[in-house]
Amino acid sequence: MAHAQTSHAPSDKYYVPHSSPWPIVGSVSLFTTVVGVALWLNHVNAGPWVFALGLAMVVFMFVRWFGDVIRESESRLYNEAVDRSFRMGMMWFIFSEVMFFAAFFGALFYARQFSIPWLGGEGVKVFTNLLLWKDYENAWPSNGPADVGGDFEVIPAFGLPAINTAILLLSGVTITIAHHALKAGNRKVLNIFLAATFLLGFLFIVLQAEEYMHAYHELNLTLGSGVYGSTFFMLTGFHGFHVTVGAIMLTVIWFRCLKGHFTPTHHFAFEGVAWYWHFVDVVWLILFVFVYWL
Repeated sequence: MAHAQTSHAPSDKYYVPHSSPWPIVGSVSLFTTVVGVALWLNHVNAGPWVFALGLAMVVFMFVRWFGDVIRESESRLYNEAVDRSFRMGMMWFIFSEVMFFAAFFGALFYARQFSIPWLGGEGVKVFTNLLLWKDYENAWPSNGPADVGGDFEVIPAFGLPAINTAILLLSGVTITIAHHALKAGNRKVLNIFLAATFLLGFLFIVLQAEEYMHAYHELNLTLGSGVYGSTFFMLTGFHGFHVTVGAIMLTVIWFRCLKGHFTPTHHFAFEGVAWYWHFVDVVWLILFVFVYWL
């Protein structure tokens, strides 16, 4: 979706597509996916198949729906009012993602600053450890009372996590260069640095997968390794999912750039994805400090 092209669309008309099937298709797809997850968790044999069907329907819906939006944008059907609604929608979406990660960081903070000390007998909960786990020690990282999941080792911050930090910081630079190239009308630089951005994103995912395999097979650090393991994989896993989504979005935008979409003044789709990518970068910096380093 690009900025509005007011020369082709009446300024006082807000474009609304007629008879679009995608909202109802999306609802059915999500419902099917959730039903599949529920069946799977309850050990129903058809569960994984229902989940796969729902997921395929979701992907199909996204591809077709965004394809319609791209065609509408390139047909110059959007005016400034539509453009503002896209921008506000993206801002609220990123804000919801901020709150999403804030909840997870809040869980990490509560576990480290309150739960662990209380169980260790500190503060107003001085007798908690005597009543529940008298031998429990106030230490982080913790695998919880009774050593849930067994002994484990943590991943050093200045190994693969530091490399991944450098990769994401570099990707933030490359997408900024691509953005400036787009505004300057330099399509060659735009295409090169945008490609570098999504390739760096996929490299991040590959290295994170390597880190996970190392954690599971050599460090005994798993989702079952008490509160540390659960918060570690919850935060890094969801962030990795967001990087994957962002890299896919960047790839789609790159193909659109190759086709000649966007102009120096009308390129909101590029800007929206760039906003999302910078958000992903900032979350990782916070995550690196509070999950890996401290």
